[in-house]
Amino acid sequence: MPSSTEGDIGTVAGIAASRPGDPARGDANLPALAVRETAAMPEVAKGWRPGLGVVIGIVGMLLLGLGLILWQPWVAALPEVVIERAAFAPVARVLAVNGRVAGEGAVDIRPLVSGRITALPLAEGDLVEVGAVLARIDGSAQAAIVRQAVAGLDAALVAQGAAQEALVRARALGGATSRVALEAALRAELTAGQEVRRMAAVLEQGRVALSLFTVTAPMAGTVTDLPVVPGQTVDPSSVLMTLADMNHLVVEAVVDETHALELRAGLAATMRATGASSVLTGRVSRVAQEVDAATGGLLVTLLPDAALVAPIGLTVTANITTEDRAQAITVPRAAVVTDDAGTAVFVLEGKAAMRRAVSVIEWPAARLIVTEGLAPGDPVIADAAGLSDGLAVAVAVP
Repeated sequence: MPSSTEGDIGTVAGIAASRPGDPARGDANLPALAVRETAAMPEVAKGWRPGLGVVIGIVGMLLLGLGLILWQPWVAALPEVVIERAAFAPVARVLAVNGRVAGEGAVDIRPLVSGRITALPLAEGDLVEVGAVLARIDGSAQAAIVRQAVAGLDAALVAQGAAQEALVRARALGGATSRVALEAALRAELTAGQEVRRMAAVLEQGRVALSLFTVTAPMAGTVTDLPVVPGQTVDPSSVLMTLADMNHLVVEAVVDETHALELRAGLAATMRATGASSVLTGRVSRVAQEVDAATGGLLVTLLPDAALVAPIGLTVTANITTEDRAQAITVPRAAVVTDDAGTAVFVLEGKAAMRRAVSVIEWPAARLIVTEGLAPGDPVIADAAGLSDGLAVAVAVP
């Protein structure tokens, strides 16, 4: 047997002696081929160059990074504000109210007695004169009382006549009549006279009470409301009708009591009735001296300069001018904040909103008069919502 050394040499020689295409080689050439291919790879890697797509991707990532640095989406945007320069200007404080047309002398007619309406000779819109019959209420019972009083007065008159005759006879007898009898005749005649006067008063009282069952007009005017019908039972709390002087119409409005001290007779006012295109001028003619405790309202009467032609009860919009100022600084209501620290506005100082204390006249209007705290030219932020002292802001470009 050959030695191990010889076997090794033979094996090596066998591999080296093999020729290409010799079937005897089998797979013996595969390791050698694999070694040669692996050794050639570094030469290919050294010659690689990036493609166009890679270059575009890198440039895009650089641009995106630059945009993020400039935009900084993680930083909150500054709130934009609108600036208004404070300036003096003529200002009028106007109180807007809603009222209704009313007759200057309008009255509600109520009966003074209870009963059933037996006659109602009027209709809504009728003109009446003073003393005209407006309604009749059943007064049968009271009429019977009057007849009874008449009978009682008649009996008293008869008794008075008899007493007077007795006194005359007693005096005619002279000394034949005792002093006691004469005094009794005098007393009887005096009592009879008193009874006559009493029964006359009862009759008068009965007739007055009976007259109350006939309702008459206390003034001349127009029937503007007639809520009852014949046959209806009424009492002193019932409104039979409303009479108004249509030649002198006014506007009545209820104003909140917070403005009570601002109102007085003589203030100028403008009025426009619902559906009308023209505006009437006028003035405050009367301010009630008592505030309604239930509603907190104060009744104000406005008198137009020209005759107002409109139905009673029509809604009228009115503006009452409570004050005129030749010069004043005003700011939008939205610019004013009121909290525990007081009343203030925000002014722009540099790029920050700075709180500044002010005094304003509180009034139901879109703009408020500033009496202290601002000077002409101050840059006031028109809307203080969401602002805090020192907050950085940006001025909105109009």
